Amino acid sequence: MFNKNFKLVLAGLIIATAIWQFIEGNIGNGIFLLLLSGIFIFLYFKNEMILLAFLRLRKQDFPGAKKWLDRIKDPEKALVKKQQGYYWYLHGLMVSQTNITQAEKFFKRALRLGLSMDHDLAMAKLNLAGIAMTKRRKREATTLLNEAKKLDKHGMMNDQIRMMKEQMKKI
Repeated sequence: MFNKNFKLVLAGLIIATAIWQFIEGNIGNGIFLLLLSGIFIFLYFKNEMILLAFLRLRKQDFPGAKKWLDRIKDPEKALVKKQQGYYWYLHGLMVSQTNITQAEKFFKRALRLGLSMDHDLAMAKLNLAGIAMTKRRKREATTLLNEAKKLDKHGMMNDQIRMMKEQMKKI
């Protein structure tokens, strides 16, 4: 919605107003303004459009998630580097059902930019392994599957990894 730098400037102005309220003796107003500035600082690191797209994906609403992601016009300027990774990760998840070549580009770009959660990294590598397997690149798929297994600390993707390894034996 807002540019990332605009969010920081707005948070800075609100903090300055909060300090002024503390000096004037209006402690309640100052505390409220500090909490309000915390929202803008949070939204600097976690973009609101990406959060809404994740909520849509949890409901399996791919067109709704795409609609929220399309509201981000220029991700390089509007998002922090990690959020750019999640932007391309979400695009890869949505496109993986229809165009695996484009999905591969999106997942590789997301991994290059960085994802902060291990299970997101594991999911991206698992998807890349599946794409590599469909393109008959067994060595790359094996490497990506092993990396995904290392990143999956809670064992949430054990079944998918096991199924992909069984399918690779057929190649």
